Amino acid sequence: MPVIDYLRISLIDRCNFRCQYCMPSGAELDYLLEENFLTKDEIITLLKEVFIPLGFNKFRLTGGEPLLRPDIVEIVEAIAALPETEDLALSTNAFLLEKLAQPLYDAGLKRINISLDSLNPEQFDSIIGNNGRSRWQQTWNGILAAHEVGFDPLKLNVVVIPGVNDTEILDLAALTFEKNWHVRFIEFMPIGNWELERDRAWIPSEEIRQDIRQRWGLDSGTVTGNGPADVFQIPGAKGTLGFISQMSECFCDNCNRMRLSADGWLRPCLLNEQEQLDLKSQLRKSPNFAQLRDQVNYLLDIKPEINFKERDKGTTTGTYTRTMSQIGG
Repeated sequence: MPVIDYLRISLIDRCNFRCQYCMPSGAELDYLLEENFLTKDEIITLLKEVFIPLGFNKFRLTGGEPLLRPDIVEIVEAIAALPETEDLALSTNAFLLEKLAQPLYDAGLKRINISLDSLNPEQFDSIIGNNGRSRWQQTWNGILAAHEVGFDPLKLNVVVIPGVNDTEILDLAALTFEKNWHVRFIEFMPIGNWELERDRAWIPSEEIRQDIRQRWGLDSGTVTGNGPADVFQIPGAKGTLGFISQMSECFCDNCNRMRLSADGWLRPCLLNEQEQLDLKSQLRKSPNFAQLRDQVNYLLDIKPEINFKERDKGTTTGTYTRTMSQIGG
């Protein structure tokens, strides 16, 4: 079992996209009221008093869409300033990134992951659930802005949905030829939209690798980060390719992370919601930080036993009460 030292911190459950794999089609979600979000000071208090003393030193800011938080730059600056912070990253859809890339970089953020599921504007808008003005160009401008500012490696996350964007795998992989970008192909998971997953299923990473291998060849590679991706490189390319194979090649035994939701629930495993800890309620009373550390430490101890491994063990009902956007995947 690896050292658990990586905390993913959701800042908000809202998102300005409605991606098919993240939110159930047609469903109305009950979003949190702003007063239920952990504040910047509460996040920093939890890091300083609970997580850092337990050995956490790698942090990622997620959502929803974290750039919707008005204080996102201040949060980045506060976490980056903690002397124990060894790594700080952020996941975003890049729609608001063009104007925020430089302020975030200056605040201390150096790594960023961006969702990009299609290079075709119409397909892109279909995947993100957009029926109005296309959001493709503004998203692409955000990606280019992040590259120009100096985020390195800049990671592009592609959730591969059979019959939707699987025909673009080679085009997306080709983005790594001219730029030091890390394109990551992610197997479609059941937690965001169970009906879509049941209808479309998922494509094993090895099939995707084989398509790329037949076209260009594929060597092993390396990239900075804390995730579970298997990394490869097309011969002669500046960037790399990653494959996150949570469905076909379960990596639970190598999981090094926990997840803190925007409303302060600590989740030891993305796909197991039976063991969770409400940190916000205790924090807003008269917190006993030694007791909080003991509670979190207990979850660390039992984490190997509650990792996903088999989907029917993740819930008591067989369905998840929170979507991916509400958890902060």
